[in-house]
Amino acid sequence: EVQLVESGGGLVQPGGSLRLSCAASGFTFSSYGMTWARRAPGKGLEWVSGIDSVGGSRVYADSVKGRFTISRDNAKNTLYLQMNSLKPEDTAEYYCAIGAFGNSWTKYDYWGQGTQVTVSS
Repeated sequence: EVQLVESGGGLVQPGGSLRLSCAASGFTFSSYGMTWARRAPGKGLEWVSGIDSVGGSRVYADSVKGRFTISRDNAKNTLYLQMNSLKPEDTAEYYCAIGAFGNSWTKYDYWGQGTQVTVSS
């Protein structure tokens, strides 16, 4: 059974940092690109970042470029999102997904349950 379990969310002040994790199981993690996306309250799904299967290619949304870093540890079957210089507009539920298709949402078959990030003073 494919499972993606996000963790690491929480409440942080503006300018702070968080590291999200996505623990993967039930498939060959090292064979797939991976994606982070988010959904802010009252808004649609927003693509945040993608990474290829070996971590050699990483892409970011303009809204997070220079502040967020996506990475992966294939030995631990885990995807990460390091978030620095957080802003209130980063407040959202963050999801990981198998694949790296940008915002072509219909191409993603598996998603995690999400982890909430709230940026507020």
